Amino acid sequence: MNKKIKNIGFVWGVATASYQVEGAWMEGGKGLSIWDAFSHTPGKIMNGDTGDIACDQYHRFEEDVRLMKELGVGAYRFSIAWSRIIPDGKGAVNPEGVAYYNRLIDCLLANGIQPWATLYHWDLPLALQFEADGWLSRRTVEAFAHYAKASFDAFGDRVAHWITFNEPWCTAVLGNGLGYFAPGRMSPDEPYQVAHHQLLAHGLAVQAFRAGGYPGVIGISNNCDWREPLADTTEDKQAAQTSLEFFYGWFTDPVVFGDYPAIMKERLGDRLPTFSAGEKALLKGSVDFLGLNHYTTQFVSHLPAAKNAVDKMAGNGGMADDVGVNLSFDPAWETTSMGWFVVPWGFRKMLGWIGRRYPGLPLYVTENGCAVDEPDAAMAKNDEFRCRFLQSYTDAMKQAIREDGVDVRGYFCWSFIDNFEWARGYTQRFGLVRCEFDSLARIPKESFYRYQAIIAASENLRENQ
Repeated sequence: MNKKIKNIGFVWGVATASYQVEGAWMEGGKGLSIWDAFSHTPGKIMNGDTGDIACDQYHRFEEDVRLMKELGVGAYRFSIAWSRIIPDGKGAVNPEGVAYYNRLIDCLLANGIQPWATLYHWDLPLALQFEADGWLSRRTVEAFAHYAKASFDAFGDRVAHWITFNEPWCTAVLGNGLGYFAPGRMSPDEPYQVAHHQLLAHGLAVQAFRAGGYPGVIGISNNCDWREPLADTTEDKQAAQTSLEFFYGWFTDPVVFGDYPAIMKERLGDRLPTFSAGEKALLKGSVDFLGLNHYTTQFVSHLPAAKNAVDKMAGNGGMADDVGVNLSFDPAWETTSMGWFVVPWGFRKMLGWIGRRYPGLPLYVTENGCAVDEPDAAMAKNDEFRCRFLQSYTDAMKQAIREDGVDVRGYFCWSFIDNFEWARGYTQRFGLVRCEFDSLARIPKESFYRYQAIIAASENLRENQ
């Protein structure tokens, strides 16, 4: 464990991403991103929605921070828009972009809220996609290292917690495999190259962070659903393990152990890029903590199930055909409006699996939450479903900490506010706070007050172990 981590307290927070909430897409010297282009491409986003305005947090962050203070959170996890800091992704730093994040960070600190900064939440500068083929090129890896150091230099005196990448699985699989996310490419092999370059970019960013002597810690946030063996058989248990290694292990084994999981190398052969000895050394131990973004659970079997097959868009962890397992579910499980299954015990098991596979590394739940169908403000203010979700999932996390001994250090609810939900536009609402997208009014929901109560009742969570 990195000796810089001394605080064993527990942090309760909320999270958002720049493209989903900021708006101001052509203000303050900002360059265009791949999501600016993708959302303006006809047919890519539900209802033709874009993030041009989103929640307008660029202009309204002070109001949002006041609400966070009322909520009682100790941290706000936000992402920095790369093209707001370096408009073309690789050249000069934009002082107006730096000034915006300085205002946000200073406002958070003035209100007793710690800023947690994510460097990459999918909004690659468009120039790098056009000029360097995005994450398929090592030029983008080098550009990211330049951007990361510029961010550390600008904000590292006040930001003590850094996350290099948010869900690089989504960039690789949804962006370059299935074409569902920007940049909208479809390929069976590109995801592995994109993943490889994101991991190298992470390594270079962490190298710069540690060499620069910046105070604080740095990690990565990887997403993973729990995979429960459908039957108590050796085959189904192995199928579940394979799925988890192709999912969470794909992006976590390299930054902890220095290389990909053995099952991936065995299955993929020369389709999986290889790390040189120097790259392995760069990556091994390149996290001070691990992040987990978790939303759902599915059963896994090694043979096709007759019923309840989950469609391939959900993914088996990596690319569906490469993982080679079958996903299914219990029809009795509740679902969110995204169609994701509500299974709190799966969350507890997921935390335990990470704790066993990567012992000695603190773990933060950097995203967990649910989308609820809320067609009007009255229904949103009475979001009982989300209240139950938050209570059951945080209770499951507490069991993982107290009964299973998992070193979970924090929980960030996704999301602070309703926002642009990527390819689904504004059709999905994850927020503790309702955003009326016509007036941009903020309305705390019942879940806002439930989360407030959960925090108040759990202030000494780790101390009471």
